[in-house]
Amino acid sequence: MNLHALLTAREQAGRPIRVGLIGAGKFGSMFLAQARRTPGMHVTGIADLSPTRAKAALQQVGWPADCATARTAQEALQHRTTWVTDDAAALIAADGIEVVIDATGNPAAGIRHCLLAFEHGRHIVMVNVEADALAGPLLADRARRAGVVYSLAYGDQPALICEMVDWARASGLHVVAAGKGTKYLPTYHDSTPETVWQHYGLTAEQAEVGGLNAQMFNSFLDGTKSGIEMAAVANATGLTPPQHGLAFPPCNVEALASVLRPRADGGVLEGTGMVEVISSLDRNGQRLPRDLRWGVYAVFEAPDDYVARCFAEYGLATDDSGRYASMYKPFHLIGLELGISVASVALRRESTGAPITWRGDVVATAKRDLAAGEMLDGEGGFCVWGKLMPAADSLAIGGLPIGLAHHCRLKHPVSRGAPLCWTDVDIDQNQECVQIRRTMEREFAPVPAAPTRVA
Repeated sequence: MNLHALLTAREQAGRPIRVGLIGAGKFGSMFLAQARRTPGMHVTGIADLSPTRAKAALQQVGWPADCATARTAQEALQHRTTWVTDDAAALIAADGIEVVIDATGNPAAGIRHCLLAFEHGRHIVMVNVEADALAGPLLADRARRAGVVYSLAYGDQPALICEMVDWARASGLHVVAAGKGTKYLPTYHDSTPETVWQHYGLTAEQAEVGGLNAQMFNSFLDGTKSGIEMAAVANATGLTPPQHGLAFPPCNVEALASVLRPRADGGVLEGTGMVEVISSLDRNGQRLPRDLRWGVYAVFEAPDDYVARCFAEYGLATDDSGRYASMYKPFHLIGLELGISVASVALRRESTGAPITWRGDVVATAKRDLAAGEMLDGEGGFCVWGKLMPAADSLAIGGLPIGLAHHCRLKHPVSRGAPLCWTDVDIDQNQECVQIRRTMEREFAPVPAAPTRVA
């Protein structure tokens, strides 16, 4: 609770945290909006495939017109301005950079940026949860070996869930379930970039005017992003993914403790100590009152009657037994909160969530009957969606991770709803991201893990 004081001390000492941001999209722009208002923080450089777009983002979020005039990182350091470039590798290598933020969303690029950050002794904050789901446990291990911190991004839901799990455990409470809310119906798994906007209440023309990316938005709708984020949470907390994938039960905030408890006690969970995502829609498509579409939650269990009585005395929402209680946060502010991670890794050398094990994986799953010879188009596309499963199960079937299910051709037909396997695709095994993933599979191969209590 002293990050602001530590930041202020760095500001007063003339030693602000020097940050390199890669990716000036929505998440990066929201960070930039607050970074200029944060004492003790200097965005030394921004790398984006389009420097013009990055400079436009700075103007959009209110930076002064002369803020990005530096021609080099050294000039930016000397005058406390910002260097904008299209060379992410040069930004990572620039003298003085302390913390690198990857906000690209590209798993292959994220892995590359991590490895470069470790090589140059930079801490890294991974907004790029796609890369984390693909190879996070190995990347976090490489960071530890390099003497730097690898962190999930505060403001994004996985880090906020990890914080809530840590709070409960540090209070001596057993976490029964943790996760987030989203808008979900079973039919969304079939959604494609051609059908996505009808579910958001937009026309294709409105989306185009707004500059919205159909494939990216579709990955949120078709269940892929939920699977990726819950894999990150499972790997950072040791919680267990459901054996048959996320169930997305309809649930509002009042019902958390009743729904997110083991089946043996009347809930939907196959056991205890699970990750799960709840839907803000009933199965008939009606929005639930007091839903948690934008928020995160944790459900925990009273260890005895005394603690259960305390739950009641202090107004916690519990199930009908009084044993299970919930805590939730109804929102997340993505990039506006990202500075918490930057300050934590630089000033405390503590992550705001990082993989400690390999418990969850996200496997490419056919949206329709796929034919041999088809080219996969990745998450949010026309071919596959990403299904969360225990990592041990993914490894056992040779599941193809969703982060690699793009720009590779199918060798065999795959039926609708079936997982894709490594053997189903023609993929370049020499790609760095493929090699890193394969190394993680060897070094972090999990043993099958059941929930603490099976219904």
